[in-house]
Amino acid sequence: QVQLVESGGGLVQAGGSLRLSCAASGQTFSIYAMGWFRQAPGKERECVGGINWNTDSTYVAVSVKGRFTISRDNAKNTVYLQMNSLKPEDTAVYYCAAGRRVRNYCNLGEYDYWGQGTQVTVSS
Repeated sequence: QVQLVESGGGLVQAGGSLRLSCAASGQTFSIYAMGWFRQAPGKERECVGGINWNTDSTYVAVSVKGRFTISRDNAKNTVYLQMNSLKPEDTAVYYCAAGRRVRNYCNLGEYDYWGQGTQVTVSS
């Protein structure tokens, strides 16, 4: 089992920045990739991007490319989502996920573990 805990969400003005963290514990040796998703009220969960747990290979969705970056610190078993130039439409609950066999970072079904989510609110 892997446990995931997100942190770093909050209220920020448009144009501001936030860094979300996702700390993994438990059987982290089994993780192949980590993903970030978000879900706004009344909308489906949307892929933000992902990172390979061992190679640092990353993917960032087109909708946030150039503003969001994903990184990891294996010593801390933590993955980060750096969000810059935030817009009101980025408002959502952000979730991290871990998968043991991930071929498509944006396929929700390939992730085995999910965090509880952290709220990000961007005011205009």
